[in-house]
Amino acid sequence: MTTADLSVTTSGTPRPPATRAPARFDPATEARLNRLDHEATAHVENSRPERTRTGYAADWNAWLRFCADADLPPAAVRTGTLVAFVEWCWHQPARPPKPGQEPGQLTAPSTIDRRLSGVVVTARRQLKLQLAEDVAEEARALLKAKIKEMEKAGQTRGRGPAPALLVRHMEKIAATLPRNRFGIRDLSLMTLHFAIAGREHELAYLRVRDITEDPEGRGLIVDVRVSKVAPRTVAVPFGSRAHLCPVRAWRRWKQELGEDVDPDSFAFRAVHNRWKTILPSGLDPVTIGDILTRIGLRAGLDIRPTGHSPRRGLVTESSRAGNPDAVMERQGGWAPGSTVMRRYREEDEAFKENALHGVL
Repeated sequence: MTTADLSVTTSGTPRPPATRAPARFDPATEARLNRLDHEATAHVENSRPERTRTGYAADWNAWLRFCADADLPPAAVRTGTLVAFVEWCWHQPARPPKPGQEPGQLTAPSTIDRRLSGVVVTARRQLKLQLAEDVAEEARALLKAKIKEMEKAGQTRGRGPAPALLVRHMEKIAATLPRNRFGIRDLSLMTLHFAIAGREHELAYLRVRDITEDPEGRGLIVDVRVSKVAPRTVAVPFGSRAHLCPVRAWRRWKQELGEDVDPDSFAFRAVHNRWKTILPSGLDPVTIGDILTRIGLRAGLDIRPTGHSPRRGLVTESSRAGNPDAVMERQGGWAPGSTVMRRYREEDEAFKENALHGVL
């Protein structure tokens, strides 16, 4: 530290060290450093899960449409423009209608909130904008006010939270699955999805080599390598109900894949509609959710399951069985102390822990 750095103010307190401006280089070096910065950003972005990249891309595309409508440059990410963006999103359909179609349901508040995050993150990472931490605070305040107005009016937007896929639901589904390769695959997909509290993309990107037998014969070891948060290894023991056991269901599906199956091929793959042959292509995350919805509808369930329903269902059933939060967090890859996971549990316990017990 230099003498200048140790200088004091008139009140006798030390001055903070002076900040230095970024070093400048000759044009050729500057161009090379700029290229390295761009490549580093692209490398980090490509390392994110595909679903995250797709979501951010959709958020930014919505922002570009808003900027075109408002005659604003895309780099104008500021408090006022984000507030206007929320107002604009509030009146947009959840999905842009195709030519000749009527606009569908309006965008859900949760989607608008995510749009704000996606725009701010993209502006910081891709455009290198120096944005304040609270740049979207006013926009989120407006969104909360709109949600209250919507709830007062009894209106709904979007599909709402995914319902929990419970054991009683899977019992009905298992009884209605066809006795062919579609049924064998879908039973394995559903039970393993539930067992690891998986996200759709986690199931979609599982490879055959990622699902192995425990050396001591206690069940399966599932290596979830592609995840929204972080990779994890999940132990899946044998189930007490043989017809819903994820270990037995996987073994039956793996037999259909064949003894000489490529270990690097996708664990869950498409099946030919007519010939029932197993195709080399894997199932994308959207298809994973569509399968859960379809087999739920066939079984006549009292819920409409989605690709998130098994994940929520494991929390519900595990909580009812008395398992601690830490066990559920580890199984599903939630961060320690996850408020989302606890909300799932607390919503289910509304009747278990209720102020009316012993009163009426």
